Amino acid sequence: MEVIKLNDNLLLNVKNISKSFPGVKALSQISFSVEKGEIHAIVGENGAGKSTLMNILSGCYTPDEGAIIFESKELKLKNTHDAQVEGIAMIHQELSLAPHLSIMENIYIGRLETNTFGYVNYKKMYAKCLEQLKVIGIEDINPKTLVKDLSVSQMQMVEIAKALSLQAKLLIMDEPTSSLTSSETEILIRIINGLKASGVSILFISHRMEEVFRISDKITILRDGQYIKTLERKDAGVKEVLSLMVGREFDKAYNREKSGFDTEPILEVKGLADRSRIRDISFKVYPGEVLAITGLVGAGRTEVIQSIFGVSPKKKGQIFIRGKEVHINSPIDAIKLGIGLVPEGRKTQGLFLNMTVRENISMSNLQIQKHKQIMDTQQEHANANDYVGKLSIKTPGIEQKIKYLSGGNQQKAIIARWLLNEPKILFLDEPTHGVDIGAKSEIYELIDKLSKSGVGIVLVSSELPEVLMLADRILVMHDGQIKGEMSHSEATQEKIMTYAANQL
Repeated sequence: MEVIKLNDNLLLNVKNISKSFPGVKALSQISFSVEKGEIHAIVGENGAGKSTLMNILSGCYTPDEGAIIFESKELKLKNTHDAQVEGIAMIHQELSLAPHLSIMENIYIGRLETNTFGYVNYKKMYAKCLEQLKVIGIEDINPKTLVKDLSVSQMQMVEIAKALSLQAKLLIMDEPTSSLTSSETEILIRIINGLKASGVSILFISHRMEEVFRISDKITILRDGQYIKTLERKDAGVKEVLSLMVGREFDKAYNREKSGFDTEPILEVKGLADRSRIRDISFKVYPGEVLAITGLVGAGRTEVIQSIFGVSPKKKGQIFIRGKEVHINSPIDAIKLGIGLVPEGRKTQGLFLNMTVRENISMSNLQIQKHKQIMDTQQEHANANDYVGKLSIKTPGIEQKIKYLSGGNQQKAIIARWLLNEPKILFLDEPTHGVDIGAKSEIYELIDKLSKSGVGIVLVSSELPEVLMLADRILVMHDGQIKGEMSHSEATQEKIMTYAANQL
């Protein structure tokens, strides 16, 4: 490896990194540096190249050109193990845990503790895992618990524990708080500041500007795969950073025009309960209304809409569409009744990653030629191209594999899938999760447009500013039950949190 003389305080120097995928120039000549003990935020819209860059630095991808200089040494990383050996670890935005292994096996996978005879020393590994869980504030969970039995936020904390156990010199965090509660986020910020004090450097990717400005020392902005600027956080303003991200003056203010509803409900739910989480759920949704369901992680919000949609069987309760009782036993039944669901887990529940943009958009509305019962590929192509244009999905073409698109564009493709069905009721479960500022605005405008066309929308969201911006009415859940209902004019963040925490 080539040894290069650098400033003694520099840990990482990225020089002219470029990377292309089929039909996409993901990164072009990216250069920046990170000092020891520095929290360095990387920001940009979806498709800016942030995750691609981090995947290169962590050994997941190999750059087409450029150099990674780490501790005065040029690295040639072939895989993530090479990066970990050098002291670089990454917490991925999309969870990379093995669901059927325990917490401790996931944390120490590839590094299992063994005794002198080569057998796994579970007792020693259990004790070490307990220490790691204490650091991140979830020591009440048994290290032997299978990952599949954890909540999404608990899985995210296990990912963090896994990265911390590597004792990295550079820790890369890609949207680490996206699935965390506010209390868990506070724990993570405390951990980050502790790591900084011990000399560890952090590369921090987040769409949450309040977090970026709260903890970072420097902010590097990327746009369309290119380096734009690095700012000292103390000298930067939020509006300046957002404008550099989108390439224009940015005004983040967005509010739907709210209105009352005196028509018959398009959807009514009475006494709904499933077999494990939710009980006695009753509410109505009116044509053109945005009804938000919010609450803390684990409150049962997702379970409500999944039960209505037929993903999980209901134990009891009634569902009415336009006053007529319906029986939904599977998602196919729901789709036939004009219901769509954009799920929370984009990659695990919503996408077929190795299929094309066209195939993903067409999945729930396959065009069949009348009388021939064969695919109408001409119509399928026309539909896909139409929605790529309507929703401004950035892709080289509809035959591009969807796994190569940014998160925001993947999300818009899932939404396009349901719009193609012309739904009368649309469930949106965390629709802007992991989506950048620009894409969020586009999704908000789309929600507004759909509501104005008469679609009844049920929005599940953890982001209270989003709920207050979009919702006509708000339901707040706690422990599987609805604890409060309020109109947009009555709602405040404080009032919502009082219901969410069951502090009435």
